[in-house]
Amino acid sequence: MEAMANLNLECTYARDLEGCSIPCRPTVVPDPRTLVINHALADEMGLDGSLLTPEWVAAVFSGNRLLEGTEPVAQAYAGHQFGGFSPQLGDGRALLLGEFIDRAGRRRDIALKGSGRTPFSRGGDGKATIGPMLREALVSEAMHALGVPTTRSLAVVATGEEVRRDRLLPGAVLTRVAASHIRVGTFEYFAARRDVQRVRHLAEYAIARHDPDLVGRPGRYVAFLENVAARQAALIARWMNVGFIHGVMNTDNVAISGETIDYGPCAFLESYDPDTVFSSIDRHGRYAFGNQPAIACWNLARFAETLVPLIASDGEDPERAIAQASGIIEAFPAAYQRELINGQRAKLGLRTDEPGDGALAEEWLTLLRSAGADATLSWRLLAGAAAGDELPLRTLLADRVNPDSWLTTWRERCARDDHDEGAPGAQRAERMRRVNPWVIPRNHRVEEAISAAVEHADLGPFDRLLKAVRRPFETVPDHARFAEPGPPEVTACYRTFCGT
Repeated sequence: MEAMANLNLECTYARDLEGCSIPCRPTVVPDPRTLVINHALADEMGLDGSLLTPEWVAAVFSGNRLLEGTEPVAQAYAGHQFGGFSPQLGDGRALLLGEFIDRAGRRRDIALKGSGRTPFSRGGDGKATIGPMLREALVSEAMHALGVPTTRSLAVVATGEEVRRDRLLPGAVLTRVAASHIRVGTFEYFAARRDVQRVRHLAEYAIARHDPDLVGRPGRYVAFLENVAARQAALIARWMNVGFIHGVMNTDNVAISGETIDYGPCAFLESYDPDTVFSSIDRHGRYAFGNQPAIACWNLARFAETLVPLIASDGEDPERAIAQASGIIEAFPAAYQRELINGQRAKLGLRTDEPGDGALAEEWLTLLRSAGADATLSWRLLAGAAAGDELPLRTLLADRVNPDSWLTTWRERCARDDHDEGAPGAQRAERMRRVNPWVIPRNHRVEEAISAAVEHADLGPFDRLLKAVRRPFETVPDHARFAEPGPPEVTACYRTFCGT
């Protein structure tokens, strides 16, 4: 495995955090071939575009050739999975290559996913298949376009080998870019071993990387917990406002950076129903759409537990440390609600605040649930109603609910909000269309794109869908088919799988 021209990667995680990872080399694959290169992300990061030829990407991002100076490591972490604690998980099929400093001076991890067995594989093969890797590339790019903090996919490379799942499937490696891959489970790994010193080192590293204004400050561990909680409140509110279902909100899938990470059995709502579960492994609905805010709070409580010894050693007695941490967790639901309602105000076309705005939004969602109406399309058509065209929305809700009472209340609220001259309704509609997407990665379209790539080696459907989800708020005639809801008979039995 020869080294080749580098991207000037640094390896501070591997170098500065002893015991937090294990050196490991990617598995050499027989015939790597580039499927996806995210040139927009590469340009945003300031990567040398002349390097990113299909041949170079295939060699480096398959793991066949190491970048000069790279120290690949598998990161250690634990995790609460569906409520039960696993003291050792770790990167079973991922390797951190290093960190790249982007144009804005931000440090970003570059990691491989599906690059073979590691010391944490626990008997697994450490590999990935084309379908789940294309899903992550597609959905993460859609989330970025929707304004949701997320890890992103720089490349997908086919490996030229078959991977055994329920059947033989073509293998692939995804290159993921993240603010970091530090998870709640990373802290749990050392806290479970009562290794307070390593928890401290990890916290100091994470603070320097994600909250540098806290470095060296008294009370920084409390402030760090507050910041992580604030980032999660904002993230989950954005999930809820675009109808995203993560599917596996285990603590090892919670990034302290506040980015969405690990797109396994993820999906988007079709008909609005908080009880929606698409994940094949979530048999009891723990991670249902409507449960996500409460689960985020539960996960943060597990994170807080890891920091209590640090807070106590920072000049606080243990009881006071527990009380401070508990106070932050208890404040999370209210913080989340503020973020949620701020997003809902924008979706409703409102720019001012009134105490009843949360109830107005909740009544709208109750209306959609009673009607079994498509969540994304309903919000989009409400923008049309703001401009005076109510017919499409009424047609969508016809014979199921009568929206008259709610629409009257909403229009009265809009009237109190109006500060626009000329045509306030048209201006409100335009603002609403900038936050209520026309296109999301509809589940049936995602499956079509993946099926074409896996079964027929045809990336055309994937490329067309990717182009559409990158412009989610624009009404582009060529993208009309991607805005259409899935057939009810398909949505009713839709299931997603984690890919391992």
